[in-house]
Amino acid sequence: MYNAPLLLLIIIASAGAGDGAPPPNARPCASAATNSYPFCNASLPFPARARSLLSLLTLDEKIAQLSNTAAGVPRLGIPPFEWWSESLHGVCDNGPGVNFSSGPVRSATIFPQVILSAAAFNRSLWRAVAEAIAVEARAMHNAGQAGLTFWAPNINVFRDPRWGRGQETPGEDPAVVSAYSVEYVKGFQGEYGDEGRMMLSACCKHYIAYDLEKWEGFARYTFNAEVNEQDMADTYQPPFRSCIQEGRASCLMCSYNQVNGVPACARKDILQKARDEWGFQGYITSDCDAVAIIHENQTYTISDEDSVAVVLKAGMDINCGSFLIRHTKSAIEKGKIQEEDINHALFNLFSVQLRLGFFDEANENQWFTQLGPNNVCTQEHRELAAEAVRQGTVLLKNDNNFLPLKRSEVGHIAVIGPAANDPYILGGDYTGVPCDSTTTFVKGMQAYIPQTTFASGCKDVPCNTTDGFVEAIEVSKRADIVVLIAGLNLTEETEDHDRVSLLLPGRQMDLIHIIASVTKKPLVLVLMGGGPVDVSFAKHDPHIASILWIGYPGEVGGHVLPEILFGKYNPGGKLPITWYPESFTSVPMNDMNMRANASRGYPGRTYRFYTGDVVYGFGYGLSYSKYSYSILLAPKKISLSHSSLPDLISRKPAYTRRDGLDYVQVEDIASCEALQFPVNISVSNDGVMDGSHSVLLFARSKPNFPGSPVKQLVGFERVHTAAGTTTNVEITIDPCKLMSSANPEGRRVLSLGTHVLMVGDEEYELLIEA
Repeated sequence: MYNAPLLLLIIIASAGAGDGAPPPNARPCASAATNSYPFCNASLPFPARARSLLSLLTLDEKIAQLSNTAAGVPRLGIPPFEWWSESLHGVCDNGPGVNFSSGPVRSATIFPQVILSAAAFNRSLWRAVAEAIAVEARAMHNAGQAGLTFWAPNINVFRDPRWGRGQETPGEDPAVVSAYSVEYVKGFQGEYGDEGRMMLSACCKHYIAYDLEKWEGFARYTFNAEVNEQDMADTYQPPFRSCIQEGRASCLMCSYNQVNGVPACARKDILQKARDEWGFQGYITSDCDAVAIIHENQTYTISDEDSVAVVLKAGMDINCGSFLIRHTKSAIEKGKIQEEDINHALFNLFSVQLRLGFFDEANENQWFTQLGPNNVCTQEHRELAAEAVRQGTVLLKNDNNFLPLKRSEVGHIAVIGPAANDPYILGGDYTGVPCDSTTTFVKGMQAYIPQTTFASGCKDVPCNTTDGFVEAIEVSKRADIVVLIAGLNLTEETEDHDRVSLLLPGRQMDLIHIIASVTKKPLVLVLMGGGPVDVSFAKHDPHIASILWIGYPGEVGGHVLPEILFGKYNPGGKLPITWYPESFTSVPMNDMNMRANASRGYPGRTYRFYTGDVVYGFGYGLSYSKYSYSILLAPKKISLSHSSLPDLISRKPAYTRRDGLDYVQVEDIASCEALQFPVNISVSNDGVMDGSHSVLLFARSKPNFPGSPVKQLVGFERVHTAAGTTTNVEITIDPCKLMSSANPEGRRVLSLGTHVLMVGDEEYELLIEA
């Protein structure tokens, strides 16, 4: 998100913080001077308390609440409140709410970037990471170094491989992104008791159809995402719906971009859908300065006051930045809005603060109020971060079972590449301050093989010269094994910066070719970065024995890589994104259509709709073991008319015929829960090494109606299977949610007829009939 000018933030923060102002962590209802106000009456429900507080504020005091840095109200004992803190993959200081420079907490655990954790396909891991981040965030809040409201997770679908912020997301599949969002929000918010009380607040962003930073003539601040109803219904909306309905998120962030010609923060239909249809109970914030650009950059409105009016009337509650503070009073004076429009926004804001206990005296019986500096950077959290790296790392190639290496057979190892000895590259974006000095890949390797030598090969990741090639060749020649670290960093992909090419940056590919061909030494290629890379050359090069993708592994990545290379841990991650060839860059990044269109040479996007060649497909990932699968138990037929619930189909006709195909609209199914069914799968480890990996269950329908997915993920489960044994796993399938797709009108439909379940090489047919 855009960082507001520092001076402006300081000015805003000082409002209401002068003489007589309460300290930042003061609780107004804990003071005898103010606890008699009705908004402090804990016996009243939160809505009544929020309305009571509203009634006590002057218009100017109300307007002063409409910034991310909300002013205090000294006469009521209310301190300033900072809404903007960040916690994407660990507490970080990208926003003004988090401070590592003063106070007892000077660092926090940096977990792997989200795209790598997503590759584990492990819900319990995702929940555990979110809970750990929440513990550190609340501990920092208790120490006066962080807020209570954090703007994570990023749950936009990784639609285009060039997107600079794709690294922040759980990948390209809406079902996976949805599942991740639910686990993150539930783990982070820690809801308890009645009325939705929370330890912290999480925010699902960026709502909606935001996945372009800066590409050719398009920029995120002015981009108009043209999205059809079909794609909106089964790609762009599902993660946000799940985040709200199942995760019970208390915040939504509306994005910079326009959606079909209207700024996202001004789309009343989209914002109100969250409240009216999905049951959202929380506040809606803009991305930073997203309101200012509506008039200044997008020229959607003719004045700043009109911008204020259009967002408040649409349902946005708070602006990241100072725009509403500066222009709301004028908007009222010009008749653009009424004070009641402000009241609606403040009611939502105060309701969240009440759920967080912001006004109330700290309850010593609540475990999280006792958290402090000793709960940050714990060994337990660092081990959890390491486990996330282990489970997420993806083995892409392993010719002749070259890996794992044997320590007894490796006396000298060469580690090549500018990223190999750079601790700052490991976190990716939205990274805070690591707990200890981050261990680089070189130092981690030296702990395993003392005779580890390093050469950068390239001066930096962009690798625009060959100046270091000779040294890298000489170092490689002297070693038994060469590990070459290549890929991306934040100079190639980050917020406000999209990639242009899918190839490795600069001369990196030349460096790999030369090391592999000249030295004749076995080479292991380790790829970093969030976005996919076209490494077709390495995939087919016999001199490159193995390829690993390790994303942005965070502060413990240097320790974990040698664990994997030397077989202490058996990799089992799966790619959460399609790795496209470089030819995909001919597809316009601003084209939001998901479905392929042969008439205009459009190949579609993501594994669900893409019809072109791939380097590595979604869900791909090898192991040091060999797994095979068998579907032991699943229904052969699902009959809607013979359901145990006589009113399964709520309206007639039960199904519709179009173009010779039968389907039922999901909204016409009275009980989707009654259609759910289990699939029992046996997983055999036919190798010689114990292993953990995720079983991915896909489905496709035949025949397909136009625009239906090629296939889609309907379930996944992480399992551990000892060598030479079999593990049984049960995956519950929700046909309404995961076997359906949207028709051109944006309605979810479930095809009648034969569906095929697929796991590994195993296929199983079942019939859905009316």
